[in-house]
Amino acid sequence: MATLHRPAPPLRPYRPRTTQFPQVRPQTTLPAHRVPPDRTLARDLALPLGAVGAALLVTALLLTGGTAPAPAALALFALLTAAVALRTRPALAPVAALVSWMFYDGFVLHRHSELAFHAADRTSLLILLLTAAAGAGGAAAVRALRRRPVG
Repeated sequence: MATLHRPAPPLRPYRPRTTQFPQVRPQTTLPAHRVPPDRTLARDLALPLGAVGAALLVTALLLTGGTAPAPAALALFALLTAAVALRTRPALAPVAALVSWMFYDGFVLHRHSELAFHAADRTSLLILLLTAAAGAGGAAAVRALRRRPVG
């Protein structure tokens, strides 16, 4: 005898339940450390490169036989100091002048790598310090103008 029963319902495809998670927006945070555009590697390396430049300038002056007069050599060292002071941090501009003065005084004025502090030595140190201050001041003024908002 056959038992009659209700037919089984048709098979439904398996659909997993979707869980509704809260919407998460990406956080808008600032970077941990913003580097200003004027803080570059060249600014950090200006002083060591200036010392290398002073050593190369002394070498070039010594290779010419030492015939360059002291004021002309001082002008070359002043140009080198101004170039270094333009690129370095303003607080390090006197150090750049001191490094240039040590090379100038030790190898151009006294020839035997000895430093002295006579009248010519003090004058050359003052000239190089003023050149470094002018270079650092000019660079600081240019940076201030670049940072100033337009409008």
